[in-house]
Amino acid sequence: MADSRGGPLVLGIETSCDETGVGIVRGHTLLADAIASSVDEHARFGGVVPEVASRAHLEAMVPTIQRALKEAGVAASDLDGIAVTAGPGLAGALLVGVSAAKAYAYALGKPLYGVNHLASHICVDQLEHGPLPEPTMALLVSGGHSSLLLAPDITSDVRPLGATIDDAAGEAFDKVARVLNLGFPGGPVIDRYAREGNPEAIRFPRGLTGPRDAAYDFSFSGLKTAVARWIEAKRAAGEEVPVADVSASFQEAVVDVLTRKAVRACKDNGVDHLMIGGGVAANSRLRAMAQRRCEDAGIRLRVPRPKLCTDNGAMVAALGAEMVARNRPASAWDLSADSSLPVTETHVPDPHAHSHGDDHGGDHSHGHGHGHGHAPDHDHFHELSKDNLYS
Repeated sequence: MADSRGGPLVLGIETSCDETGVGIVRGHTLLADAIASSVDEHARFGGVVPEVASRAHLEAMVPTIQRALKEAGVAASDLDGIAVTAGPGLAGALLVGVSAAKAYAYALGKPLYGVNHLASHICVDQLEHGPLPEPTMALLVSGGHSSLLLAPDITSDVRPLGATIDDAAGEAFDKVARVLNLGFPGGPVIDRYAREGNPEAIRFPRGLTGPRDAAYDFSFSGLKTAVARWIEAKRAAGEEVPVADVSASFQEAVVDVLTRKAVRACKDNGVDHLMIGGGVAANSRLRAMAQRRCEDAGIRLRVPRPKLCTDNGAMVAALGAEMVARNRPASAWDLSADSSLPVTETHVPDPHAHSHGDDHGGDHSHGHGHGHGHAPDHDHFHELSKDNLYS
């Protein structure tokens, strides 16, 4: 739904892990990106504790939504839709976000869009660099995912080419940081130490890079173990562990594999754009090596600014706005959180909505009394005063 104001106005809610993100987007323009992080509450455990994350989301949700609306300078009633991460992620954390989105959408009479976390990480680049080329090749690297995805249409057609078979890249950063006693999360601190180290000091293994290995899959478990054993051997010999050199050499091994496979995927599939997203995309060495290798291969690199790479509500709003703009069917009111939602399901449409194809190969939802999407039609619901929702 495009309009004279520059596109649909959509609020996005992201609660897949430990950050409560609320973003507001109009078309491809970011108006607000409010985040409440519970990372400090998890740091003493050395990783994310699901129950702690869920409770933190519950406490932060309403204040974060109010902050985003204020930052954007819009009223909730102005919204054209509400989008929320339906999966993948931590089940309890996702449930808080989905429940909140359903409540707001119902109370406001707006269509609801349950969208895919990974597809959102790709779509957020539209807020930085404009419309995504079709198709787009995306390398998503985070604490939970390392994936190579081909996206002919970000709203309806995302195809997995490869993924991690064990530890994700971000998970390996966290585990190596723990062995080095650098704290949690590991990515930023290893990146910092690596700048003072020699990336060629130690030759750590590059997983799944042999001629018979899967071309686009990733494996970082063996690398993590190799680093841990190297550190243990040093300590057992009574020698000081060169933290900067270990960080730089480990990081180089991860980045080498990620960029090599991503460029290969672009070449093999005839795609001249590469988009990198996810929390690890904030890594300075990954950005630098990807830029060099893409330039050498004649590939245009698109990487959002670091704040948009980590989990945030802006990315969910961006995908939601694209869903509205392309008339994709909204989600049903019985939308549920799906911790293992496959990336091929870019969003969760209402299976009972009447729809027909559009120019993009997707569907138009005919809505129920509110023009577009599946906004509430009180003929089909028990009457409920909206005032009572807030009493």
